[in-house]
Amino acid sequence: MTAERVRIAHPRTDAARGAPHRSPSREIQEQTEVGRWYVASLIRSQRRLALLVTAGGIGVLMVIALLSAVLPAWTGWRVFGISVPWLVLGFVVYPVMIAVAALAVRHAERNEKAFIDLVRRR
Repeated sequence: MTAERVRIAHPRTDAARGAPHRSPSREIQEQTEVGRWYVASLIRSQRRLALLVTAGGIGVLMVIALLSAVLPAWTGWRVFGISVPWLVLGFVVYPVMIAVAALAVRHAERNEKAFIDLVRRR
């Protein structure tokens, strides 16, 4: 009676050889399911940022409109002959919106950089 040879191997050894490694950039380029997932995650993060910035801008304008509705005397106040609501719109809202837009661009670039790092890392 001869003894049968038994091969002993680590369970991960066979699993590692199962499928060839594909880079995320290749997955994206070939539009595989994984590639679509990568792109969808970037689009989701950019959409979330855009909705947040839009909601903030609408919120600021709504506060000014509500202030005018709640405090009607506010619309009659004048500084240097110009109505205060117009001064607020011209000298407060626009600079704030420009600052918010600059922050939004910075965050959008950060999202894109994180996406590129994710694609290169894998």
